[in-house]
Amino acid sequence: MLKHTLAVLASALSLTTLPVQAQNAELAGAPDRIVPDNQHQVRLSYAPIVSEAAPAVVNVYSTRTVRQRVSFFSNRTAEREQNSLGSGVIVEPSGIVVTNHHVVANSDALRVVLADRREFEAEILLTDEATDLAVLRIEADEPLPVLPFDMTADNEVGDLVLAIGNPFGVGQTVTSGIVSALARTDVGRADFGSFIQTDAAINPGNSGGALVNMEGELIGVNTMIFSRSGGSNGIGFAIPVEMVRRVVDSAMSEGELIRPWLGARLQPVTGDLADVFGLDRPRGAVVNEIYPGAAADDAGLLRGDIVLAVDGRDVNDESGARFHLATRANGEDARFTILREGETLDVDVPVLPAPGIREPDRVRLEGAHPLDGIILVELSPAFNETVGVDPFADGLAVFRVERRTQANYAGFRPGDILIEVMGEPVETVEDVQDVLARFEGERRWPVVIERRGERQEATLNLRRR
Repeated sequence: MLKHTLAVLASALSLTTLPVQAQNAELAGAPDRIVPDNQHQVRLSYAPIVSEAAPAVVNVYSTRTVRQRVSFFSNRTAEREQNSLGSGVIVEPSGIVVTNHHVVANSDALRVVLADRREFEAEILLTDEATDLAVLRIEADEPLPVLPFDMTADNEVGDLVLAIGNPFGVGQTVTSGIVSALARTDVGRADFGSFIQTDAAINPGNSGGALVNMEGELIGVNTMIFSRSGGSNGIGFAIPVEMVRRVVDSAMSEGELIRPWLGARLQPVTGDLADVFGLDRPRGAVVNEIYPGAAADDAGLLRGDIVLAVDGRDVNDESGARFHLATRANGEDARFTILREGETLDVDVPVLPAPGIREPDRVRLEGAHPLDGIILVELSPAFNETVGVDPFADGLAVFRVERRTQANYAGFRPGDILIEVMGEPVETVEDVQDVLARFEGERRWPVVIERRGERQEATLNLRRR
């Protein structure tokens, strides 16, 4: 293959048989740059790819107002503007731009500057911290250049790629490299990460920029680097285009990203577990727990099943399975390939949101009892995901404790989970209100809570006012 490629290169440059003088004469009359006309010749220069892709990569300027102390010797504060810079990619000619969430987070104003130096005010259509993606819209008088999505998602380690962005604010910059690794799930700020790793130089300011294949298509949005110095060390990461497409589609249709929830805990199959399950090598992720009524339960997954792949893509941990599920739209099915008792099966798992209410009522308890002044919420997977609590946790959680109340003096803290009151289990607000109504006025109150995963029991005394 290498010999064939070298022969093609030599043929394309017309240097195979001509003497040096003839070569110089021929080159003297040739144009400085030509557009390659076949797949082999395009590898002679990245310029044709860059000329098509670069106009769709933009600069994103974010401005936010912060308060800062006037001086070390003064408590007075003053407002000042703080500016930051990132990159973005135009994915729709109507002015839809995708970038990173961390580029636009907490911004008061956004400005997008195109490669041809035109400037536009931008509005946020959707921003999502869990995927570290944001979708912006700008208003232009004419269709804008776009970078098409790679619809095949068939990238392989070793593929040539280009990173385009604005590192350090020096201006649009193109760097080249290869795909160093795929499906990196143990890195990054995003909760739904399965990153493309590349050695193409990515530096501060490249966030939100494009990772482009040799077809001039977007294969990922650059998001972060591993570096001790802050500069590129050849270890950069991009969010795959499958997730980018999903977030853009959600922004343009529903206006929000409703992430699916598998409802199963998965554990990577180690060497020891591979021996237990009779596998020839460690592969896949074993199902340890299933939430009743969630997607995994509906699909018939069982504890002990080993998930080998999702939609034909190998997975080796829970993050990988979550990522592939999250690239599907709600209402679709994802094909899980599992190993159950030595038999390989395909199971269609529905793409469903986490069950429960995302914004449950906050209920304040009042009365002659030690829970007076406590504000409770009912936990559910939907709510837990929004506040960063274990999605499998259920019951009643302390959302807030008001100052100078019975609950405050009793030592309740936000995040505590009520398990029992007066020896009776409580799982809903109605449960605890019923117990409080029946025992109101009692001086001693046995209570069981869970705090930071530990069960704690105490007998609380009612304070007389």
